[in-house]
Amino acid sequence: MFPSVAIVSLMGLIALLASFLSKVLVVAGRHPLEATAVAVIIGVVLRFSGLLSARVLQPVKIYERILIWGIILIGASLNFREIASQGIKILLVIGLTMLLSFSLIIALSRLFRLPTDISLLLTVGTTICGTTAIAVTAPLIKARQEAISYSVATITLWGLAAIFVYPALAHQLGLSDLHFGVFAGTAIHATPQVVAAGFTFSEVAGKTATAVKLVRNCFIAPLALLVALWWTGRQAEQKAASSDLKRVQWARAFPWFLFGYFLMAGLNSLGFLPSEGVNYLNSLGRILILVSMAGIGLAADLRGIFRVGLKPLLIGFVAALVVASFSLTFIFLML
Repeated sequence: MFPSVAIVSLMGLIALLASFLSKVLVVAGRHPLEATAVAVIIGVVLRFSGLLSARVLQPVKIYERILIWGIILIGASLNFREIASQGIKILLVIGLTMLLSFSLIIALSRLFRLPTDISLLLTVGTTICGTTAIAVTAPLIKARQEAISYSVATITLWGLAAIFVYPALAHQLGLSDLHFGVFAGTAIHATPQVVAAGFTFSEVAGKTATAVKLVRNCFIAPLALLVALWWTGRQAEQKAASSDLKRVQWARAFPWFLFGYFLMAGLNSLGFLPSEGVNYLNSLGRILILVSMAGIGLAADLRGIFRVGLKPLLIGFVAALVVASFSLTFIFLML
């Protein structure tokens, strides 16, 4: 019991420190440096420093339980009616950008022979919702801690770069407030980064970008479900190939906690949750996710990250360009 309490307490302290540090960098009145990424980095540094004994780190995987509850609670912040309120053309831009980007990034990852877990995490993090999408997908595919850490760092790096590069590029291209808002909402990874870039361009662009990003966030759970089903099927094929013909336990592999996520979103969409309750549940969910990210960092082995090399970083850069290119193309063609 004591080791678990000690590691959870340490994760909580890291989360508090990460939250504080994330507020140091301010762009257009916003805080684009995500606390989740900072928490992972702090955890990795502590693990690499050798200051923590193996006994202290032994129960670190308790972060997985914390993460699941965080995922369920943030479902309360989603409203399915927001999808219908944004207009069919914007929905098409969002959907087509995600679909084509997802397919192309997966193909590039295979071309560069990236490990499957890093490939999937980079893909969902780039096309859907940054570190939140990574946090949701990672337990479904049993991703290694170092793969999660590398993916979070890569997504954060290029997302931060987009905050400064994309508004300047948009001004050169003569994009309107609406067009840049849709572009930022579909091409930049994480919500804080989207908001920062949008309001850097203009107030109207910032509000539009935020609304588009919230719609995009609604695709986290469906995509996670598809990834989980694909992963289970892949594991079944590998077992068959190795002459292990045992029947795969689909019920056990199914991510049942996603029902909790959908339930919370459904209750919010139907108006059963008061606004104060939604804010409270969402805040609590984000706190739990932040704490779990600290655990991911503590559980990561930097030697594994070094073995991966620079390929994921390059793929992350190419992926960001791919998503931005598709987004701009569909905006010019459809809006």
